[in-house]
Amino acid sequence: MMGLKSYDSLKAAVCACFGSDVGIADSTSVSGGDINRAACLLLSNGERVFVKSNTLENKSFFEAEEAGLAAIASAGKIATPKLICKGCDPGSGTSFLMMEMIDPARPVRDYWEVFGRELAALHLADTEKLVPGGRYGFTGDNYIGATEQINTPKDTWTAFFRECRLEPQFRMAENCFDSALLKDILKLLDRIEDILIEPERPSLIHGDLWSGNIMTGHDGKAMLIDPAAYAGCAEADLAMTELFGRLPDVFYRSYDEVYHIQPGYEGRRDLYNLYHLLNHLNLFGRGYLMSVINTVKRYTA
Repeated sequence: MMGLKSYDSLKAAVCACFGSDVGIADSTSVSGGDINRAACLLLSNGERVFVKSNTLENKSFFEAEEAGLAAIASAGKIATPKLICKGCDPGSGTSFLMMEMIDPARPVRDYWEVFGRELAALHLADTEKLVPGGRYGFTGDNYIGATEQINTPKDTWTAFFRECRLEPQFRMAENCFDSALLKDILKLLDRIEDILIEPERPSLIHGDLWSGNIMTGHDGKAMLIDPAAYAGCAEADLAMTELFGRLPDVFYRSYDEVYHIQPGYEGRRDLYNLYHLLNHLNLFGRGYLMSVINTVKRYTA
């Protein structure tokens, strides 16, 4: 995948991408994220673009987002925002990622059915160019929220989920656990192969698929934003759609028509979501501790 061109200022980026006589006429802050600053830039030619920015030290956030969006877009199964360019501006001490501004259209009548089928098609897309040999992982590490997400390729899904998902999060949160729970955590990690199944194939998954990362695009169909993408198990994406409020039932029925949901998924769902609960515990504090404890105990009772 070709990387985005990089520029040393927003002004230079706008001139290079839209014309030497085009400048920034106005900038309006956009709410919604808690990691990066976001703005809608009105250009002097009347066009608008969406820009995320952060410190120079955090430019890797945008490199990871670029890689994830590019991977999903290359599958050609579901829409993502069109990326325009990126850059690092030493003068302002910022890094940035520029993409198209999405003005959501009215959702199509069968919005959730279409989304279910398109997500299933994404999960069936070939991942060989991302992680050769049918392994699980990604082209590099990325982020789940503000937490580094380890994507070292592994031969099996269960090994990947244990070593690259649960173990790093448990280590970060170990001061929250008493000795009895630490024993249960070790028991759980030892039992991963008994709880999860090995998929028939790796799936390219979004990785952070809650409703806030699904938006309506220009065509009225669902579009994916802010990925934490990797080649993993499709069930992990489905589980995330249920963590903070289940999507409409028709979404899951339509998904299942294209990519059959394996028996026993409901029993595995909470273990997949333990990863996200742990991440929220590490990012946002002990309000998530009891949910983590209950999930660990459920699988070790």
